[in-house]
Amino acid sequence: MAKMLRTTPNHRQWLMGLTFAGLAVLAGCSSTPQVPISAVSSGSADQRVAPFTVPSVGNLPDGTARPLAGRYAEVSWGDLPGWQGDDLRGFWVNFVRNCRGLMRPVAASNTRPARATPRAWQPVCAAALNPSSAPAADDSAAIRRFLQTYLMPWQLETAAGKLADGMVTGYYEPLVKGSRTRGGDFQWPLLAVPDDLLVVDLAALHPELTNKRVRGKVVGNRVVPYDSRAELNDPNRQPPAIVWVNDPVDNFFLQIQGSGRVYLTEGPDAGQTIRLAYANHNGHPYVSIGRWLANKGEITLAQASMQNIRAWAKRNPSRVQEMLNANPAVVFFVEETINDPSEGPKGAYGIPLGEKRSVAVDPTFVPLGTPLYLSTTMPSSKDPLNRLVFAQDTGTAIKGAARTDFFWGFGEDAGALAGRMKQRGQMWLLWPKQAGAPSAR
Repeated sequence: MAKMLRTTPNHRQWLMGLTFAGLAVLAGCSSTPQVPISAVSSGSADQRVAPFTVPSVGNLPDGTARPLAGRYAEVSWGDLPGWQGDDLRGFWVNFVRNCRGLMRPVAASNTRPARATPRAWQPVCAAALNPSSAPAADDSAAIRRFLQTYLMPWQLETAAGKLADGMVTGYYEPLVKGSRTRGGDFQWPLLAVPDDLLVVDLAALHPELTNKRVRGKVVGNRVVPYDSRAELNDPNRQPPAIVWVNDPVDNFFLQIQGSGRVYLTEGPDAGQTIRLAYANHNGHPYVSIGRWLANKGEITLAQASMQNIRAWAKRNPSRVQEMLNANPAVVFFVEETINDPSEGPKGAYGIPLGEKRSVAVDPTFVPLGTPLYLSTTMPSSKDPLNRLVFAQDTGTAIKGAARTDFFWGFGEDAGALAGRMKQRGQMWLLWPKQAGAPSAR
C-alpha cells in the first residue's frame, strides 16, 4: 500500500535446541530441506497464514546486493528500551506472514524497494515453521526467547555514529460509505487506473534513477505530466470510478492512507463491504493540505491533525475543493474482496499489514521484510510505545533514517490515533545472528 504520505498499501515459534553454530551450518548448506506448513494460527480462529513452503537455501534466488544508506551497530537486547514489556501474544502470526513474504520467489529489480536478503532469513523461517522449534503463539515469553536465540539487534545510526532519531507518524485503514453509481450524496469518485497512464522506468539507462518512475500520458508525440487533482475534477477527463463516496474529505483521506474499505449503502451490491487497494498514482508530488491551511492562516501547523482538518472543512464547505486541490496528487485503486476482515490491506511488501505490528519505512535504510524494534511515544503523549514491528510498507513522505509510519489498524478508533500521531522515535533492526550486518536484495 504505497501511500502518498509514506515513503510511497504474522508470526511464530523456533527449535530452542538448535544452536547458533547449527544455524550457521544451515545458512551455508543448500541441502537444507524444504519445510511445508498447512496453516499457522496466532491463537484465534480468524488469524491464520495460508500454506507456504520454505525453500532450501540453494533454491532461493540470491540476486545482486543492494546498497543500504544506513550505519548499523550490533548491540545487546538489554539496550532496547522496554524490551521485556511488549506483550507478544498475537505477534507470531505476523512473524510467519513476514517469513512467507521473505521466502516467496521475487525477480530481482532495482525498480522495487530493497528487501531483506532471503538467504539470510532461510534458517530462521525454516525453524519458525518447524513444530518442534516454534513457540506457542500465545506464549509471549517463549516468543521472546526464540527471537533472542536466533536474532540480534542492530542499532540504526546516523552518519556521525549516533542513534538515528526520526519522525513517527501513523496511518490506518478507513471505512467510508459508497455507491457503485453516482447520485444523491454520492458525488466524489475513487478512481481506477486510467487507460492512458504511462509509467516510464529509466533505471536501466540511468542507475541513479533507481526506484524513481516518471508518470505521464501521450499528447501528440510528447509525453506530458498526467492530470492533476484539479484537472481530474472535470468529468470529461475522469478515469472510470470504482465507487462514489458521500464525503469529499473521506474520499481524500482514503487516498492519503493508500487503501480503505467501502461500505456500499446505495446502488448495486448495497450492504457489501469491499476493499480498495492502492494500484498507482498520477505522478504529482504530495502537498500537505495541513500546511496549506497553515499558510493561509486558517490553523497553525501544530493544529494540522486529521481531526482539525475535518472540523475546518465542516466550517468552510464552500472552500473544501479549494483545499483539496492544493494537493495535486491522486491515487488510483483496484478493488479487492475482503476474505479475512482481521487482515489489513497489503503493503508495498505484498503481504497483509498487521494491526500495530507493521510500519512504513524508507527502504534505502531498512529493507522491507525486516523485523524492527520501535521506540517512540503514544500519539500526543509522552507515554512510551515500545513495540516489535515489521518493515512492510513505504510511502512518498517516508524518507530518512528512522522515519516511520505506524499502522494502527482498521476503523474509527485506529483513525483517531493515527490522525494525532506525530512523535519522535528510534529503531533497531533485528537480523539473523549467522548473517552479519543487515543486507538487502
